[in-house]
Amino acid sequence: MEAQALKQALDELPRVSLVNEPTPLEPLPRLSAELNRPCYIKRDDGIGPAMGGNKARKLEYLLADALQKGYKKVATYGGLQSNHARLTAAAARKFGLEAHLFYFEPRPETLKGNLLINQLLGAQMHFIPYVGGGRRSLSAADFLVHQLASLHIGRHYFIPVGGRSVLGSLGYVRAALELHQQATAAGLENAWVIVAAGTGGTLAGLWAGFTWLGSPLRLMGIDVGALWKDFPRSIAHLATRLSARLKLPHKFAANEVPLIESEYATPAYGMPSKAGNHALQLLARLEGILLDPIYTGKAFAAMLDLVAKGRLGTQEPLIFLHTGGLPALFAFEDTVYSTP
Repeated sequence: MEAQALKQALDELPRVSLVNEPTPLEPLPRLSAELNRPCYIKRDDGIGPAMGGNKARKLEYLLADALQKGYKKVATYGGLQSNHARLTAAAARKFGLEAHLFYFEPRPETLKGNLLINQLLGAQMHFIPYVGGGRRSLSAADFLVHQLASLHIGRHYFIPVGGRSVLGSLGYVRAALELHQQATAAGLENAWVIVAAGTGGTLAGLWAGFTWLGSPLRLMGIDVGALWKDFPRSIAHLATRLSARLKLPHKFAANEVPLIESEYATPAYGMPSKAGNHALQLLARLEGILLDPIYTGKAFAAMLDLVAKGRLGTQEPLIFLHTGGLPALFAFEDTVYSTP
């Protein structure tokens, strides 16, 4: 479809302003020389309030809905260093809303990283240790937390984990259009686009957007959590629901989801990896750009490994989508700053 038609469909939906568009698409000359191929970075790390990040794109649509419906409180949940929870708290404050953040772990003795910022924002943090194991579906997890939040705080606007919903993922349909136009202008039509996948909402939005546009950009999501049951199926289902919401019918199939599942998620969700720490130090020392140890560090390490194994071709440009997460650097100083 024409880019203008997609933009018009998106512009017809209520949205608050949190993002200065477009975010930069920057060349990485020293990394390009290191990998012997053109490398770029899409800077979604600096958008939105309180040290920013990609969730700002999702919250533009979600908070517009909350405000339109007259809610005074918002609630969401995530891991202890959830960037989504921090950005939800900050964006809620911007629009005069009370933010409640749920965590299923004991309250740490010292609040670091994203948790410290949440405290500065005056967010209400609820630490409720969860005893259990194994993967659960995203829909089941959201339902349980919504019920729990209702018991604790009463009437509220519930935002699914990671802002992963039809409304939230519209933000990354919009980003797909933006990146497609930037890549076309730069002559990068055949580039690989690499992005971390935590809940899959960002990946679903990009996948749907690129598909509708007929974009030659090749998308690859890197699972950094290995948290969810039927993860590809849930991403395909979300992309299909996005199609229905924008009246652009398309059936997305689970076996076509551009995702590498579990392979690069070790040691666990919310925990840095040795490869991720090495990768974030490499980019910092080559280009002066900081990644985080939970999401983007792992995804960047995966990209480097895929390049080394020839799984991303040989000459095609690489675009790494930087989704943010800087505050987590200050929560893992014992592991992140070791000499590689």
